[in-house]
Amino acid sequence: METEARKTKIVTRRLEKPRLDVQYPQVVGMGNRLVKRKINHSILDAVYGLIQRQGYVGHPEKTVTGSYQIKLHKNGVLSLLYASSGYAQGAAHGIVYRSSQTFHLDDATEYKLADLFKPGSFYIARLNVIIKQELKEREKEQDLPLLKEFSTIAADQPFYLTERAIGVYFQLEEYTPYAVFEVPYVEVFDILNSDGPVGLMT
Repeated sequence: METEARKTKIVTRRLEKPRLDVQYPQVVGMGNRLVKRKINHSILDAVYGLIQRQGYVGHPEKTVTGSYQIKLHKNGVLSLLYASSGYAQGAAHGIVYRSSQTFHLDDATEYKLADLFKPGSFYIARLNVIIKQELKEREKEQDLPLLKEFSTIAADQPFYLTERAIGVYFQLEEYTPYAVFEVPYVEVFDILNSDGPVGLMT
Protein backbone atom coordinates (compact mmCIF):
# COMPACT_ATOMS: atom_id res chain seq x y z
CA MET A 1 0.00 0.00 0.00
CA GLU A 2 1.40 3.38 -0.96
CA THR A 3 2.07 5.62 2.02
CA GLU A 4 0.86 9.20 2.28
CA ALA A 5 4.49 10.34 2.11
CA ARG A 6 5.08 8.75 -1.30
CA LYS A 7 1.97 10.34 -2.76
CA THR A 8 2.69 13.79 -1.40
CA LYS A 9 3.78 16.64 -3.64
CA ILE A 10 4.59 20.22 -2.71
CA VAL A 11 3.03 23.08 -4.67
CA THR A 12 3.54 26.82 -4.38
CA ARG A 13 0.66 29.11 -3.50
CA ARG A 14 0.75 32.87 -3.48
CA LEU A 15 -0.72 35.43 -1.12
CA GLU A 16 -1.05 38.79 -2.85
CA LYS A 17 -2.45 41.98 -1.38
CA PRO A 18 -1.38 45.61 -1.55
CA ARG A 19 2.23 45.74 -0.27
CA LEU A 20 2.17 41.98 0.26
CA ASP A 21 3.53 39.22 -1.98
CA VAL A 22 4.23 35.93 -0.23
CA GLN A 23 4.90 32.53 -1.77
CA TYR A 24 4.29 29.55 0.50
CA PRO A 25 4.06 25.76 0.16
CA GLN A 26 1.08 23.46 0.43
CA VAL A 27 0.99 19.68 0.31
CA VAL A 28 -1.21 17.93 -2.24
CA GLY A 29 -1.82 14.37 -3.41
CA MET A 30 -2.64 12.87 -0.04
CA GLY A 31 -5.53 10.50 0.35
CA ASN A 32 -5.85 11.33 4.03
CA ARG A 33 -7.58 14.70 3.97
CA LEU A 34 -7.28 15.19 7.72
CA VAL A 35 -3.48 14.86 7.61
CA LYS A 36 -3.26 17.14 4.59
CA ARG A 37 -5.49 19.76 6.20
CA LYS A 38 -3.54 19.67 9.44
CA ILE A 39 -0.18 20.18 7.70
CA ASN A 40 -1.43 22.90 5.38
CA HIS A 41 -3.13 24.81 8.19
CA SER A 42 0.05 24.60 10.25
CA ILE A 43 2.07 25.96 7.33
CA LEU A 44 -0.34 28.85 6.92
CA ASP A 45 -0.15 29.63 10.62
CA ALA A 46 3.64 29.86 10.33
CA VAL A 47 3.46 32.06 7.23
CA TYR A 48 0.92 34.42 8.79
CA GLY A 49 3.04 34.50 11.92
CA LEU A 50 5.95 35.93 9.91
CA ILE A 51 3.69 38.47 8.22
CA GLN A 52 2.42 39.56 11.63
CA ARG A 53 5.95 39.80 12.98
CA GLN A 54 6.84 42.14 10.14
CA GLY A 55 4.07 44.48 11.31
CA TYR A 56 2.34 44.44 7.94
CA VAL A 57 -1.07 45.51 9.26
CA GLY A 58 0.12 48.19 11.64
CA HIS A 59 2.70 49.77 9.32
CA PRO A 60 1.11 50.93 6.05
CA GLU A 61 4.49 52.18 4.83
CA LYS A 62 5.95 48.67 4.89
CA THR A 63 6.14 46.22 1.95
CA VAL A 64 6.39 42.54 2.82
CA THR A 65 7.50 39.66 0.60
CA GLY A 66 7.93 36.01 1.44
CA SER A 67 9.50 32.86 0.07
CA TYR A 68 10.33 29.33 1.17
CA GLN A 69 12.79 26.51 0.60
CA ILE A 70 12.22 22.78 0.73
CA LYS A 71 15.26 21.73 2.75
CA LEU A 72 14.26 18.06 2.88
CA HIS A 73 11.53 15.88 1.36
CA LYS A 74 12.54 12.29 1.84
CA ASN A 75 11.22 9.08 3.42
CA GLY A 76 8.17 10.74 4.88
CA VAL A 77 10.01 13.75 6.33
CA LEU A 78 9.33 17.26 5.05
CA SER A 79 11.43 20.15 6.32
CA LEU A 80 10.61 23.70 5.23
CA LEU A 81 12.36 27.03 5.76
CA TYR A 82 10.40 30.26 5.36
CA ALA A 83 11.74 33.79 4.93
CA SER A 84 9.82 37.04 5.22
CA SER A 85 11.36 40.32 4.06
CA GLY A 86 9.97 43.65 5.21
CA TYR A 87 11.00 47.00 3.81
CA ALA A 88 9.69 50.29 5.18
CA GLN A 89 9.78 53.30 2.90
CA GLY A 90 12.80 55.44 3.74
CA ALA A 91 14.55 52.73 5.77
CA ALA A 92 18.25 52.09 5.20
CA HIS A 93 17.65 48.37 4.70
CA GLY A 94 14.98 45.74 5.04
CA ILE A 95 14.50 43.18 7.78
CA VAL A 96 14.30 39.44 7.18
CA TYR A 97 12.69 37.03 9.64
CA ARG A 98 12.79 33.27 9.26
CA SER A 99 10.92 30.30 10.62
CA SER A 100 10.81 26.59 9.83
CA GLN A 101 8.79 23.42 10.23
CA THR A 102 9.59 19.73 9.97
CA PHE A 103 6.73 17.24 9.51
CA HIS A 104 6.13 13.52 9.39
CA LEU A 105 3.94 13.26 6.30
CA ASP A 106 2.15 10.07 7.29
CA ASP A 107 0.50 11.51 10.40
CA ALA A 108 1.19 15.30 10.37
CA THR A 109 3.50 15.16 13.39
CA GLU A 110 5.46 18.41 13.64
CA TYR A 111 8.85 17.77 15.19
CA LYS A 112 10.61 19.83 17.81
CA LEU A 113 14.38 19.95 18.14
CA ALA A 114 14.23 17.63 21.15
CA ASP A 115 12.56 14.95 19.03
CA LEU A 116 15.77 14.50 17.05
CA PHE A 117 17.71 13.27 20.06
CA LYS A 118 17.65 10.49 22.61
CA PRO A 119 15.90 11.40 25.88
CA GLY A 120 18.37 12.64 28.45
CA SER A 121 21.15 13.11 25.92
CA PHE A 122 21.99 16.72 26.83
CA TYR A 123 21.70 17.68 23.17
CA ILE A 124 21.54 21.41 23.95
CA ALA A 125 24.97 21.36 25.59
CA ARG A 126 26.36 19.30 22.71
CA LEU A 127 25.04 21.67 20.06
CA ASN A 128 26.23 24.68 22.08
CA VAL A 129 29.82 23.42 21.96
CA ILE A 130 29.66 22.91 18.18
CA ILE A 131 28.06 26.29 17.49
CA LYS A 132 30.37 28.17 19.85
CA GLN A 133 33.41 26.69 18.11
CA GLU A 134 32.01 27.55 14.68
CA LEU A 135 31.33 31.12 15.78
CA LYS A 136 34.92 31.50 16.95
CA GLU A 137 36.23 30.21 13.63
CA ARG A 138 34.00 32.54 11.64
CA GLU A 139 34.98 35.49 13.79
CA LYS A 140 38.63 34.75 13.12
CA GLU A 141 38.48 33.78 9.43
CA GLN A 142 35.89 36.32 8.28
CA ASP A 143 36.78 39.12 10.69
CA LEU A 144 33.14 39.03 11.76
CA PRO A 145 32.78 40.25 15.35
CA LEU A 146 29.90 38.91 17.41
CA LEU A 147 27.09 41.32 18.21
CA LYS A 148 26.88 39.66 21.63
CA GLU A 149 28.46 36.69 23.34
CA PHE A 150 26.88 33.34 22.51
CA SER A 151 25.60 31.46 25.54
CA THR A 152 23.13 28.79 24.50
CA ILE A 153 20.49 27.77 22.01
CA ALA A 154 16.90 27.74 23.23
CA ALA A 155 15.11 24.55 24.21
CA ASP A 156 12.72 25.24 21.32
CA GLN A 157 15.44 26.53 18.99
CA PRO A 158 14.25 26.84 15.37
CA PHE A 159 15.83 24.28 13.07
CA TYR A 160 15.49 22.51 9.75
CA LEU A 161 16.82 19.26 8.36
CA THR A 162 18.77 18.43 5.22
CA GLU A 163 19.91 15.03 4.01
CA ARG A 164 23.17 15.42 5.90
CA ALA A 165 22.74 17.99 8.65
CA ILE A 166 20.65 19.76 11.25
CA GLY A 167 20.32 23.43 10.38
CA VAL A 168 20.26 25.75 13.39
CA TYR A 169 19.70 29.42 12.65
CA PHE A 170 19.24 32.74 14.40
CA GLN A 171 17.37 35.89 13.49
CA LEU A 172 18.90 39.13 12.30
CA GLU A 173 21.45 40.61 14.69
CA GLU A 174 21.21 37.92 17.37
CA TYR A 175 24.90 37.00 17.10
CA THR A 176 25.96 37.73 13.53
CA PRO A 177 23.63 38.79 10.72
CA TYR A 178 21.41 35.82 9.83
CA ALA A 179 23.73 33.23 11.36
CA VAL A 180 23.14 29.65 10.15
CA PHE A 181 24.94 26.55 11.38
CA GLU A 182 24.52 23.18 9.70
CA VAL A 183 25.62 20.47 12.11
CA PRO A 184 26.41 17.20 10.27
CA TYR A 185 24.56 14.19 11.62
CA VAL A 186 27.87 12.38 12.00
CA GLU A 187 28.93 14.90 14.67
CA VAL A 188 25.96 14.01 16.88
CA PHE A 189 25.25 10.49 15.66
CA ASP A 190 25.65 8.91 19.09
CA ILE A 191 22.79 10.95 20.57
CA LEU A 192 20.37 10.93 17.63
CA ASN A 193 17.03 9.25 18.29
CA SER A 194 16.68 6.33 15.87
CA ASP A 195 12.89 6.69 16.15
CA GLY A 196 12.99 10.37 15.28
CA PRO A 197 12.94 12.08 11.88
CA VAL A 198 16.63 11.51 11.18
CA GLY A 199 16.13 7.81 11.84
CA LEU A 200 13.40 7.72 9.21
CA MET A 201 15.91 8.78 6.56
CA THR A 202 18.33 5.92 7.17
